[in-house]
Amino acid sequence: MVVDAVVLLSGGLDSATALFWAVRLKKWRCRALAFDYGQRHRRELRSAAAVARAAGVPLEVLRLSLPWGGSSLLAGGGRLPIRDERRIGRGPLPSTYVPARNTIFLSFALSWADAVGAGRIVIGANALDYSGYPDCRPAFLAAFERIARLGSRGGTEGRRSVRIEAPLLAMGKKEIVRLGTRLDVPFESTWSCYAGGRRPCGRCDSCRLRQKGFREAGVRDPALA
Repeated sequence: MVVDAVVLLSGGLDSATALFWAVRLKKWRCRALAFDYGQRHRRELRSAAAVARAAGVPLEVLRLSLPWGGSSLLAGGGRLPIRDERRIGRGPLPSTYVPARNTIFLSFALSWADAVGAGRIVIGANALDYSGYPDCRPAFLAAFERIARLGSRGGTEGRRSVRIEAPLLAMGKKEIVRLGTRLDVPFESTWSCYAGGRRPCGRCDSCRLRQKGFREAGVRDPALA
């Protein structure tokens, strides 16, 4: 089995666009990786499965436990913050930050990539329209790529070390929506809402950023149909 890239797939707007970027634009042979880590709802996992099917990519779902909590995105983590759109990404970290989540996810992706000889890990991190999370920033991803080089078989033996590909890093949500539209991302299958439920709440940070992106891109969000 030849694998060019392991793609972290949450089922949301950004990770779905990153997956289709890797498969349709870069033509990489990909495997997708999602996590059941005790989040407050499983709706996003169903979306990840649907997006992976649409991309024709196998999906692996790993089950983890973060019993120490520390986030309102985890089961029993308390109320979700409701913030004005202009305050998102400013001030202290919101309660939706899951401590070191991307470090954990990237570590598993690195293990898989190193095991199968994949040269890339693709992540849909976005440093402009994000909620202030430190593990979405360019400096963090550059540091993890160095860790991948120093701590993997490929890097140690002088073969191609694993690169961290973050194609959406410098994009706003408007640009991400437009790119996804060009790549025929099945936006109707994606899920961004922190609250879960049958329909997006429309009030949480993630919903507001998604709404902003579709509105500014001049594209109707099919997930709200």
